[in-house]
Amino acid sequence: MSSSVSYRALLFDLDGTLAETDSLHLPTWVEVLAPRGIEVDEAFYKENISGKSSADIVRDLLPNLSDEEGRSIFEAKEASFRERAGELEPLPGLLDFLRETKGRGLATGLVTNAPGENVEAILPALKLQDFFDTIVLSDETEAVKPDPAPYNEALKRLGVSPEEALAFEDSVSGITSAVDAGIPTVGVASTQEPGRLSEAGVFVVVEDFTDPGLLALIRG
Repeated sequence: MSSSVSYRALLFDLDGTLAETDSLHLPTWVEVLAPRGIEVDEAFYKENISGKSSADIVRDLLPNLSDEEGRSIFEAKEASFRERAGELEPLPGLLDFLRETKGRGLATGLVTNAPGENVEAILPALKLQDFFDTIVLSDETEAVKPDPAPYNEALKRLGVSPEEALAFEDSVSGITSAVDAGIPTVGVASTQEPGRLSEAGVFVVVEDFTDPGLLALIRG
């Protein structure tokens, strides 16, 4: 893993990229979908839920619900998730990597489909509440991942071109969003098979942030 590019900004997804959150998201989806006759196991979760916004998940799985009914389901799910957020820990190597990033003067952005309330719960649990220069939430753009709009907004806010940014994503949906925005993307294989991330368009896959090649990327 090497790079001759001098990056100016690093852009991070939240769920599955900064922390392993599926172990909390999966049981909360089980809770709210089981009464509706939908069984959620790990395979179903990876195929139908991972990387998508809660609103889109409910809309896709329960298309006959009214907007109000759908909202009540995903709001209950997210409230249950936030109650457990204190259990979260950053992915291995993340904090050291972010300290190196800041020490080199790179700008940082968080680009997530998660609700703002979730971000407010997760970042303090990971001790990252003061780290990001900008945070792009799902309700702040005209479309959510896999659309490139969230990443385009992050680039605009930080004043960098796509080639000057590096994105970190763990899901096909997120990778599609970043790659379609023209941003070189690192796949974090915390929730999906490495091959699937490569097929989605990343230029390299890492298991977590202990991979020494990541420091080589930002050191140029």
